[in-house]
Amino acid sequence: MGVGRRASPFSAAAEACLEPSRPRWGGNRKEVPAPCVRVEACGARRRIDCRLPMQSPRFLLAVLLSSFLGACGGGDEPGAPGPAPIAPTWFAEGAAAAGLDFVHVRAHEQRFWIPETVTGGGGFLDYDGDGRLDVYCVQGGDPVPGSETNEPNRLFHQETDGTFTDVTESAGVGDRRYGFGCATGDYDGDGDTDLYVCNLEENVLYRNEGDGAFADVTAIAGVGEKRWSSAASFFDYDGDGDLDLFVVQYLNWKPEHEIPCQTSYGERDYCNPINYNAPTRDTLYRNEGDGTFTDVSIAVGIGAGTGTGLGLSCADFDGDGRVDVYVTNDGMPNHLWLQLEPGRFTDRALLAGCAVNSSGAPEAGMGVHAVDVESDGDWDLFMTHVREQTNTFYENLGSAFTDRTSSTGLSAASIPFTGFGLGFHDFDHDGFVDLFVANGRVGLWPPALSKSDPYAEPNQLFLGRGDGCFEEVVGGGAPGVPLGTSRAAAFGDIDDDGDIDVLYIDAQAPVRLLRNELPKQGSWIGLSVLGESGTPALGAVVRVRSGERDRYRIAHTSYSYCAANDPRVHVGLGDAQRAEEVEVRWPDGLVERFGSLEAGRYHKLRRGGGR
Repeated sequence: MGVGRRASPFSAAAEACLEPSRPRWGGNRKEVPAPCVRVEACGARRRIDCRLPMQSPRFLLAVLLSSFLGACGGGDEPGAPGPAPIAPTWFAEGAAAAGLDFVHVRAHEQRFWIPETVTGGGGFLDYDGDGRLDVYCVQGGDPVPGSETNEPNRLFHQETDGTFTDVTESAGVGDRRYGFGCATGDYDGDGDTDLYVCNLEENVLYRNEGDGAFADVTAIAGVGEKRWSSAASFFDYDGDGDLDLFVVQYLNWKPEHEIPCQTSYGERDYCNPINYNAPTRDTLYRNEGDGTFTDVSIAVGIGAGTGTGLGLSCADFDGDGRVDVYVTNDGMPNHLWLQLEPGRFTDRALLAGCAVNSSGAPEAGMGVHAVDVESDGDWDLFMTHVREQTNTFYENLGSAFTDRTSSTGLSAASIPFTGFGLGFHDFDHDGFVDLFVANGRVGLWPPALSKSDPYAEPNQLFLGRGDGCFEEVVGGGAPGVPLGTSRAAAFGDIDDDGDIDVLYIDAQAPVRLLRNELPKQGSWIGLSVLGESGTPALGAVVRVRSGERDRYRIAHTSYSYCAANDPRVHVGLGDAQRAEEVEVRWPDGLVERFGSLEAGRYHKLRRGGGR
């Protein structure tokens, strides 16, 4: 299956022909019953479809069955549990040893203001074009507007020996506002990666000057959003060849909006975002091609919806050749902004089955990743949530999404924890994507798991089996690393050894760098997908064929939570020694084939270099 344009399964008439018992986007490839609890035992594929009211005894029984049968057992009997997983060391933590001495500050004085609960961003970028990933960490500090006590964000340059040097001051990127996420991309097409930072107050756009320094061009560019922004993504929504900018907003918040909240046992704690009753709209900036942007949110339809946004992922979810945007909202229905016609977005999340969970309830959406788990050529969605909710996996059926969390092995394991950053990558090169989840509480829930941090939780690692199921790795693949209140998690090959490493930000704690040290079970291939300017072609879709299997990836940096990720495409190939065929669909729809490529190395795929 190529990555060329498919006939759109979404049409303007899709909503009109919707049957109550059968969600469809139009042009169905697969169909499933509407709101249901779906239970499958991995391997046996036992399925129960039911339509039960939430809180009914039969519904609760179905949920219990879901956790039991969805455990992805490997035995001969349907649903039989497999052997207990061992606790291998997949990752070795080495941030401090490498010179990454950033320490995040959630608050100088804990006020229990809600910004303190979700701060902590950062990620990877190659700002100087030397081929090595550098690290940018976004600081919190004091959420009081105009505070002058905050420490700066920090940029670390990677040296040839794998250590890092703080170049914040010389690079000019030490913003001191109370920060959250960041996004990277070459918005001006000059061949250098630029940087956008999301803040509680005014956001900042840093233009890369190409000489190791950046210039603050926020005012000139017109992207200084002053509402609380959590995450952002550069992407080319209109196919004109330059990168536009989508910014996710969380709350219409001011300090005077804060209200005292307590735990059930009377201890002061953070409030639920719904208590503020202050949802806000997100922002889409169109790149005018002259260094400036125009806010087109209202004109294109994005301004029609409000929410409490924390995460986003950009992809062509309906296969019509136009990029769409999915936004996770905290305690409110999520948004699926489909570009049903050029330059016009409509929220189809409820219709498409990815606004709320299978019981019809909105969840506390944090991070999100659009990924093709089952290698069928369309983009599934996985997102993290607060404890006592499951993280959620929405399978893209080509006609709608269905909540298939209970049948993946990712349901019960997530209930005790609050997830933020996440990423699907083939960490062991066996040909199947695995999953890393960064966890950390947002409230005081007994018992505390750490004596030094009552909000700390263990991060989690799940091994992909290749059949749509996952098994948790004991110890999260990094035994011995202290528990933290993890927020952003960024993914990339920091040492260019062919495997994916993890950088994550712990609130009120040092940054962590997990180097992948697991003995590999197969080969890999890495692809730098480059536009005409020589910088990453964000939004390009890559198909890699090995054996009888196609694997699909997006060249993008903005997924997970408040993170900027390695833009290179990494694919585990299992036993294959070559990629038999590599195909790229560029953001404007052009498709090029690059033939057979050798495994075990990175290749540069530049637009115009294929056939």
